[in-house]
Amino acid sequence: MVRMPTHVITGAGSGIGAAVAGRLSARGDDLVLLARDAARAAELAGRFPGARTLVGDLADPDRLSWAFSHQSQPERVDTLVHSAGVVDLAPVGDLTPRAWHHQLNVNLVAPAELTRLLLPQLRAARGQIVFVNSGSGLNTAPEWSAYGASKAGLKALADALRGEERPAGVRVTSVYPGRTRSPMQARVHQQEGAPYDPGRWIDPESVATTVVAALDLPRDAEIHDVTVRPGQ
Repeated sequence: MVRMPTHVITGAGSGIGAAVAGRLSARGDDLVLLARDAARAAELAGRFPGARTLVGDLADPDRLSWAFSHQSQPERVDTLVHSAGVVDLAPVGDLTPRAWHHQLNVNLVAPAELTRLLLPQLRAARGQIVFVNSGSGLNTAPEWSAYGASKAGLKALADALRGEERPAGVRVTSVYPGRTRSPMQARVHQQEGAPYDPGRWIDPESVATTVVAALDLPRDAEIHDVTVRPGQ
C-alpha cells in the first residue's frame, strides 16, 4: 500500500493556503490543517473532508507548545506550509506596539515556533518546509513597515533554517507572491482607501501551482526562492 504524504498547512481557510490545501486534498494526500480555535477547526474539517486539524492560535505563539501537548499530533510530517498571515498598514509614526507585536507574532514568531515543534517529524521524513512570504519581504513600501519587517524576518528564518537542516535532508523554500486576490487583499485595499478589483491580481491557484511544483521537485534538487508577480 502506497503511503500518501502528510502536509501540515496554516492559513488554509482562504487565499493561497486554501488553494494549496485544495490541490493536495484533490490528489489524495493527507492534510493536517492548523486552526485558531475549535470553531475554525470544524469549518476546515467540513471544507476538506478527511483532513485532520490542530488547534493553535498563531497570534499567541508562546502557547502553541501547550496547545499541541493537549492534542494528538501527526506522527509523520512530510511538508509544513506556512501560509497564514496578517497585515495592518500604517506609517511608522502611527503604528502602536500592539500592531507591531500582532504582525510579528503571526507572520514570524509563530512560524518559527511551529517549525521548531514539528522539526523532529520533518527530519525523520526528510521533508520540506515552505514559507509563503511576500514581495514586501524583499522590498517594503511606505506604510508597510511592520508587515515588511515580519516578512523580511521570515526570509532570514528560512535562509538560516535551510543551512541548519540541510544535513538532515530537510528542504526549505520561500515563495514571494505579489498581490494576490484574497480576503486579505480586499482588507489591504480598504486600508489603502483604494477600490478593489480582484481581476488585477494573481489568482491564488497560480501561487498554489508554484508551491506544489516545489514540493514535487525530485530530491536531486530544491527551490530556495521563487518570486511570483501579476502578469501583464
